[in-house]
Formats: sequence, C-alpha cells, structure tokens
Amino acid sequence: MSLHMLKMSLLGAALAVVAGPALAQTKVTNQGISAKEIVIGTHQDLSGPIKVWGVPVLNGMKLAVEEVNAKGGIHGRLLKLIAEDSAYEPRKAVLATQKMVERDKIFAMIGPMGSPTVLAAQDILFEAGIPQLFPLTAAEFTYKFDASKPQERLKFNNLLPYVESTRAIVKYMIPEKKIQKPCVMSQDDEYGKNVLDGFTQQVEAMKMKPASITTYKRGASDFSAQAAKLKADGCDMVVLGTIIRETIGVVAEAKKIGFEPVWLGATPVCVLEVPALGKGVVEGLYSGCGFEVPYRDTAKGKVKEWAEAYFKMYNAEPNTQAVIGYNTIMTFAHYANLAGKDLTGQKLLTALESGDVFQDIFASPPTKFSNTNHLASTITQISVIENGRWKTVKDGLSF
Repeated sequence: MSLHMLKMSLLGAALAVVAGPALAQTKVTNQGISAKEIVIGTHQDLSGPIKVWGVPVLNGMKLAVEEVNAKGGIHGRLLKLIAEDSAYEPRKAVLATQKMVERDKIFAMIGPMGSPTVLAAQDILFEAGIPQLFPLTAAEFTYKFDASKPQERLKFNNLLPYVESTRAIVKYMIPEKKIQKPCVMSQDDEYGKNVLDGFTQQVEAMKMKPASITTYKRGASDFSAQAAKLKADGCDMVVLGTIIRETIGVVAEAKKIGFEPVWLGATPVCVLEVPALGKGVVEGLYSGCGFEVPYRDTAKGKVKEWAEAYFKMYNAEPNTQAVIGYNTIMTFAHYANLAGKDLTGQKLLTALESGDVFQDIFASPPTKFSNTNHLASTITQISVIENGRWKTVKDGLSF
C-alpha cells in the first residue's frame, strides 16, 4: 500500500470512529466522474447587479481549470466546468442548479455566487448528494450544519464569514479611531443581515449601543435618505454592509451634505472597483479584506505569474474577485487530489474533513476543515484606500 493510500485509509477510519453513524447516513453523489473527466458546476451573476463580481470570479475559475488541466488534471481526469448565469436572482439560480444536477450531472457545485441565490438553490444539491463548496457568500448558512441532518454535511466554505469578520474589524476600529457613536447601513438580505449581526454583537460585547441602524433594498441606487439619517443620528463610524455601487453611492451622498464619518466596509467592499469607480470620493475608506489586494505592477513571485497569466487571457487587470474564483478551483483540486485516484463523493468528503491544510499563493489564512467545522478560517485584515489603491493597515484580526 502506498503512503498516500495508507494516509487516506487511516483518515477515513479515524473519521468513522469520531463521527459515528451521522457520517454513514450522508448520501454523496458519484455522478460526473468518468475515466477522463470530472464535471463541476457554478452559477454566477454574469448579467445582473453584481456582475462586476460574477464575471471576474468566473474568469478566475476558468484560469484555474486551465492551469489544473495543463498539469494533467486530477489523477489524469480533466476538469470540465459548467457555468450558468443567475443574474443574482434566486429563481434563476434554482433553475440553473436543477439543470446542472439533472442534465449536466455535476459532481460538485463550486463557488456559486450570492447569499440569496445560494440559499435558494442549495437544498437541491443536498438532496442529490452533491457537495456545495466554497460559495461566494460568507453567510452562516453556507458552513454551519446540524449534525442530525446528514445532508447538511455537504456544505463547506473558505471565505471569511461576514459575522466574524465584521466583529473583528469593528473590535479593532472602535478603539483605534476612538469611536463613540458606531452605526451600520446594510443591504436587506442574508448578506446584510450577517453584517448587521456581526456589528450589533461586537458593539454589545464592547458595552456600547448602536447610534443608528439603517438598511436599503438590494438593487437601490438612491441613498440620500440613508445618508441624511446617519448624519442626523450623529454617527462617527458607519459600518457598510454594501457591495460596490452602494458603497460609492452612500459615501458620495454623505459628502454632499458635509457628513464624513469613518467609513468601514464589510469584506465585499474590498475590491478594486470601489477605488477605480469611486475615485476621490472613497479616499480614506476602510474595509475588511481576506488577503492583500493584488496589483499586477507590484506583485511578486507566483502572484506575479498568476496576475500576468490572467491579464494575458482576459486583457483585464486581475482583481480580488478573480483571486477568490481562482482559489475555489485550486482548493477543490487540492482535496480531490488528496481523495486519491479512485475518486468518489465519499472519498472527497473524507479528504475535505481530514484536517489537511491547503495554502494558496496569495498568503491568505490556511484552509483547514474537520468533521465538525466546515469553515476554513475566521482571520481577517483591514485595508484603507490611499491614492486610489488598497493598502493593508492591520492583518491577523479576530474577535
């Protein structure tokens, strides 16, 4: 028996002993695996309100697939990626997921986009025994699972969770900036609720009270009312459970009325488009980030090689979203390789829960799962926009 086979055998036996009957009850698919390929799927917003996320995420995924396949694939099997456009609409995400499960016969759903869309479609995957891996939302429902519901064991996430990352950055910024009246503005969906929960939990833990809590409807473009309320409530720091255009929109409205608090974005704010589109309006804005934002002209080593390959393939500058998309595939490839030559759904699950560590090329916190913890990491950092670029202020943060 090879060392690798012995390792996986021992890991499987250990997990069986530790986890008991619940693991044996989990139905896991073997569809999508043939002698020559592994079929994987994703749904992204390619035409809707956050296509500035969906398009580069998918580009990053495609680049990773090409890289994996160029090196011989997963034990000789090439990856085949099926991608569908959800337009950030839950109904379309459901239809896309049904199509990929029933017609395309995907083995795993990797990096699906968005809190409302992922939530709407994930039960289709679990009922079919298909793992949902590393979705592009850090909402709690993507990694927390009930041990009495074995199919929920099929969810894993390697993004910073919104609740924990928001708590970490609020904990750091309140004393750092001597904040007296912390406030929050969040989107009225699962993403926004998680940011709101993280904010309120941390403020209460610090024996403070929110000075203002306001929301906006997903897809809104006018933030004058929210800016006016935040100013009237005397906020000296506003946590933003926003994405790109909403971040720029509310900061711009605030400037019009002479309101300039400390702005602190949740992790989806930490993307290149915010300073690129917001320009001087967003100078000085802080945000939680998962890793140092890559710039092609200053990157080094493997990150430089990755950035140049991305630019060559798409004639576009690589960004945060592309990094995240790339990492979803490379993380899957790591654990699929670990699962061994005779890949099955059960062996992939065993590999994911083995405690084996995946480290990306971007110096992100290490990815590590267990049979009781399907969240890779809770470590975050804070960056600030200076001269049109994100600059790391503090890393290694937790609450």
